[in-house]
Amino acid sequence: MVAMGEEVDVRTFNRADRARYREKVRRCLDVFAEMLRESRFDVDRPTSGLEIELNLIDDESLPAMRNTDVLAAVADPDFQTELGQFNLEINVTPRRLAGTGASEFERKVRDSLNAAEARARTVGAHLVMIGILPTLRPEHLTSATLSANPRFELLNEQIFAARGEDLRITINGVERLAVTADTITPEAACTSTQFHLQVSPAQFADYWNAAQAIAGIQVALGANAPLFFGRELWRETRIPLFEQATDTRAEEIKAQGVRPRVWFGERWITTVFDLFEENVRYFPALLPVCDPEDPAEAIAAGAVPRLAELRLHNGTIYRWNRPVYDVLNGRPHLQLENRVLPAGPTVVDTVANGAFFFGLVRALAESDRPLWSQMSFSAAEENFTTCARYGIDAQIFWPGLGYLPVTELVLRRLLPLAYHGLNRWGVDPNERDRLLGIIEQRCLTGRNGASWQVATLHRLESADHLGRPEALREVVRHYVDLMHSNRPAHEWPLP
Repeated sequence: MVAMGEEVDVRTFNRADRARYREKVRRCLDVFAEMLRESRFDVDRPTSGLEIELNLIDDESLPAMRNTDVLAAVADPDFQTELGQFNLEINVTPRRLAGTGASEFERKVRDSLNAAEARARTVGAHLVMIGILPTLRPEHLTSATLSANPRFELLNEQIFAARGEDLRITINGVERLAVTADTITPEAACTSTQFHLQVSPAQFADYWNAAQAIAGIQVALGANAPLFFGRELWRETRIPLFEQATDTRAEEIKAQGVRPRVWFGERWITTVFDLFEENVRYFPALLPVCDPEDPAEAIAAGAVPRLAELRLHNGTIYRWNRPVYDVLNGRPHLQLENRVLPAGPTVVDTVANGAFFFGLVRALAESDRPLWSQMSFSAAEENFTTCARYGIDAQIFWPGLGYLPVTELVLRRLLPLAYHGLNRWGVDPNERDRLLGIIEQRCLTGRNGASWQVATLHRLESADHLGRPEALREVVRHYVDLMHSNRPAHEWPLP
């Protein structure tokens, strides 16, 4: 969604607002270019961060539209509202990866979620980390489902004003889904894990290119969203659903080749400026709200400009690997926001996914012969789509190896690189081995959250002769019990 913290009050926009905003965004872009030339960014002690979007369910394993009540009960500023009333988000304080930083992430998230779960129960709700809640039905995703936040209602209005027609969501997977929607609430079904990595401007292009190259592999290993509206679709259905649920383009506009706002991209980059410049060149404003600050005056006065319009505009373009400009403690910095993974299944799986990403992306970014010089961008995008569809069973293309199972690629080539990258971060060897060992076992067993959900559903339908709705509730019930065990998903038994 729009970047957290970007509060929006203005409710109507006219042509003058849009013209003024366009001019202001371009002025921000000029100032950003000047800041890059003058190396004004904080690069001394890079940190990593983590956000996890959550679902709320009731005692029947159905969505609980209670996020306002749960937030009041939890009373923890790390938890924030999200698009749907059955969604929450936890933002974990950034920290360094060196030493036992990974286990500190794990401990912090487990403690926070356990405390939040205990308080959520007092208002009749439970927290679930899962890519798409299997028990969601069309009646759960209506305009009444939107959270009570003006930002979300305004974003909904602006997306449909740009489209001029209802959303059509069509996903052909193991089964087929074709529905229409008159709000963006289907996006609320997509709950993700987002990793943040602070990167210097000089290194940003290498890290972004590396993250794009491995996005498909991340999705294959971490897939956890195979079920939506009672159908078995892609292993990571969240990917096509999110792409379609926020599409501002009518069919004719798509046919003209206009780029979607949920975007893999179309090329390798040479500088972080390329991404922000593409944002300005290709995408009209959804929320043309102007900030009083003049960024040129701010930088001339020796201040650090907020670049509010550039940041707000960037927050309405949903790249799977998104650049982030922010100001912290009076110093500007850049982050790479990795948005490809679903939530769950467990905290330890999430932290293992992070270790694999942080280690592999560093090893590739610092490689003497960049991977992206050997691989077309379209091949990376094709891998991404293939892995979303087939998950851990996907076969993908890799330079020098051709087409091969993603698990074989990880075991033969990528895990050793991830080990090397984590060494470069200074991660404790015991932490490194424990977390990457989970990734290795996932590959050896061929089991992740998505494969467990599907196998469990089939078992309940065939062996227990349950109908689909009852079987889906049972999938969620078993899932929640195992999620709380914090056993990695490759060890989860079938019921």
